[in-house]
Amino acid sequence: MSIASPIFYLNKLYENNFLIDDKNHKFQQIALELYLELQQQLTSANTLKIILAEREPVQFLAGFIAACACGCQVFLCNPDWGKQEWQEVLDLVKPDIIWGKEIKTDPCRDEINRVSSNSPYIMIPTGGSSGKIKFAIHTWETLIASVQGFTEYFQLTQVNSFCVLPLYHVSGLMQFMRSFTTGGKLAIAPFKTLVSSPEYHIKPENFFISLVPTQLQRLLENPQLTQWLSQFQTVLLGGAPAWEELLEKARFHRICLAPTYGMTETASQIATLKPDDFLNGKINSGQILPHAQVKIRNQQGEILRINQTGNITIQAQSLALGYYPQTWKNQHYLQVDDLGYLDSQGYLNIIGRSSDKIITGGENIYPAEIEAAIKSTQMVTDICIIGLPDKHWGEAITAIYIPKHPQISTLQLQTELNQKLSKFKIPKHWIAVKTLPRNPQGKINRQHLQKIATKHLQNLS
Repeated sequence: MSIASPIFYLNKLYENNFLIDDKNHKFQQIALELYLELQQQLTSANTLKIILAEREPVQFLAGFIAACACGCQVFLCNPDWGKQEWQEVLDLVKPDIIWGKEIKTDPCRDEINRVSSNSPYIMIPTGGSSGKIKFAIHTWETLIASVQGFTEYFQLTQVNSFCVLPLYHVSGLMQFMRSFTTGGKLAIAPFKTLVSSPEYHIKPENFFISLVPTQLQRLLENPQLTQWLSQFQTVLLGGAPAWEELLEKARFHRICLAPTYGMTETASQIATLKPDDFLNGKINSGQILPHAQVKIRNQQGEILRINQTGNITIQAQSLALGYYPQTWKNQHYLQVDDLGYLDSQGYLNIIGRSSDKIITGGENIYPAEIEAAIKSTQMVTDICIIGLPDKHWGEAITAIYIPKHPQISTLQLQTELNQKLSKFKIPKHWIAVKTLPRNPQGKINRQHLQKIATKHLQNLS
C-alpha cells in the first residue's frame, strides 16, 4: 500500500472538513499561507529547521502540515518548558524559524545549520521530566505506518478522535494523524476545559478518546463526566501504568477502556487491549498491532518462550530513526527498558522497568509486583516502591505511599502483605506522604522520590 505524501493531504484540505466546531476554514487558510511562505524561504536553502511551539491547536496543526508538505525539519515543542529546557533545545536545534514562542535567538549562525540535512524529519520530544529533552526522529512514513497498524487492528476505515492531550506529544499528534489521513473527524479541547464544561457537539459512540491514568481518575470522580465517558466507542489509556483500583472502577462503570503499550519512539501504541477483553476482566497491554513485532529476550539476546519474562524488543514500521541529531545504526530493532512476557494468546504483559530493579540481599526485586500487592490491600490511594542504599542488604526496599485514611498504620500494611508477598519483598522503610510527584502523563519522578526518602530517613536518625 503506497503512502500519500503530506503535499497530497495539503491539496485535499478543501475536501476534508475534519475539524469539529467550524475551524476548517481557519486551518486551511493558515496552512496554505505558511506553505507558500516556506516555499519562498526554501529558494535560498535546501531545508529549514522549524521549532513549532504554538499554543493554539489550529495554528499548531496548520504549521505542522505546512512544514511537512515543504519537507522541512519540524521540532514539536512544549511552550511551557522552563528557561533551562528552552536553552537546551535552542543549543541542540539551532532553528531557522520559531513559530509560537517569543525567544531571542542569534541571527548570525553558521550557514551549516540551515543545510545540514535534506530529510523532512519530524522531531517529537521525549524526556524532560527526569533528564534532558531528546527528540525522537520520525518521518511522515513512520507516523503513517502507526496509523495503518491502528486502523487495521480496530478494523476501521475512518478514525474520529476527541483529543485532550498536548499536540506536541506523540499521543496528541497521532490523534490528529489518524483523523486527518483517514478522513475522520477531530475535536480538540484542553483537559481543564473538559472537566469544567463537558458540552461538545459530537456523538461519543463514534469517537476515540485518549487519556493518561491521572485524567481517567479525574473524570471518574465526576458522575456526569463518567456517564459521558461511558458513551465513547473506545477510551485509549496510556502514558503510564494504570493502577488496579482505577481499572476496576472503569470496568464497574462499563467504560470501553483500551489500555495501550507504546512510546514516542514507536509513534504511540504497538500493543492494545481491546475494550471487550478489558470489560471481560483481562488486565494487560493486549495483542501486538499488525505493523509491529515484539520479542522477549534474555540478557544474552536469546528469544524466550511464552510466559517467560525478559527484555522487550520491538520491530516496527513506525520506529523512530534515532535521537536528533544521531540516527541509529539499526533502525528496525529497538530494545527498551521494559520487562515483560507474551502469554499463549499473544497478549503482552508488562512487569516493570529493568532500570527500576532493586537488588536486596542478592535478590532481584521489581517494584511493580510490590506496588500491585500494596494497592490490592485497598489501604493506599497511591504508591511507589524504590530502593535506597543499605550497607547490609545493598538496597533496602522503600515504600512511599499515600494512605487512604490517616489512621492506617505501617503494621496494618505489613500484616496484609504477609499473605501476599515473600518476606524479602516486604518494604523495610515506609514513608507516608500527601502527594507523589507525577508528570502530566502520570509517570512518577523516581529521582525526586529518592531525595524525599533520603531526607526523611536522615531526619529519623
